[in-house]
Amino acid sequence: MELFADLRDAGYFNGSHEHQCLLRYCFGDVIQEDLDECVGLWNSHRIRPSRTASCPGGVPNELYYLPHRFDSRDCGFQIEQTQLDAFPEAHLTRAPCGDANMQEYLDLAMQSNQLQKAEDWQSATELYLKLKEITRL
Repeated sequence: MELFADLRDAGYFNGSHEHQCLLRYCFGDVIQEDLDECVGLWNSHRIRPSRTASCPGGVPNELYYLPHRFDSRDCGFQIEQTQLDAFPEAHLTRAPCGDANMQEYLDLAMQSNQLQKAEDWQSATELYLKLKEITRL
């Protein structure tokens, strides 16, 4: 994305761990919202049937959740909770910025400066620059 390259070129992003955390902290929710919208659009659009394709046409969500409608089969399988418990790290919640200490520091900076989470790209950019200045990163 050009925005991130522009931040780098202007000297506002240097690739350090702290700058990466700050970038994730400010832009993570905005990016996730766009990704969720993309997933929704993709999974609800119609794929045209094709004689040359080896997969059926239809709506991706229907193809996945209702395979019997398309002369296909469900390739999923059940897994027991005890099998999942063998991977305790899968249950850990991660700090959105990727570093619990930085997350706490940025949360404190947001709270003490009465800042709001970003709702769009412009406000995320403003938040990034403001937090960068406040935290002297």
